[in-house]
Amino acid sequence: MDIVTKKQLNILIQLAEADKHFASVEREMIFKIAKDRNFPEEAVSALIRSPEPIDSLGALSQDQKYDYLWACFSLMLADQKVFESELIFCKNIAIKLGFKKNVVDYLVENNGRLSPEELKVACFRNYM
Repeated sequence: MDIVTKKQLNILIQLAEADKHFASVEREMIFKIAKDRNFPEEAVSALIRSPEPIDSLGALSQDQKYDYLWACFSLMLADQKVFESELIFCKNIAIKLGFKKNVVDYLVENNGRLSPEELKVACFRNYM
């Protein structure tokens, strides 16, 4: 079982539950990520039933860190409702990933104005 994917899915599950409403679009996104990475559906269901504590994320590569951050950001926007609890959760994950917490505000402000690649470059240049 891929531990990097498992950690990411675990984080996304907890983010989806941060607003006390696990939206179907969030659930679909989590299962799609799992499927794209050949992660067992049964293991995702087990994580949903019983999420694990979020461990250190420092051992991830730069690309993996951004992938985690971008997935959190995308999931937060998936149901088109951004709750304060989700923003706080994303900011805490950003910090665990080594980003400055205001990277999430930057992504929110510039989503749709900059390309995904421009956002990635800016995040590393200005928020690490």
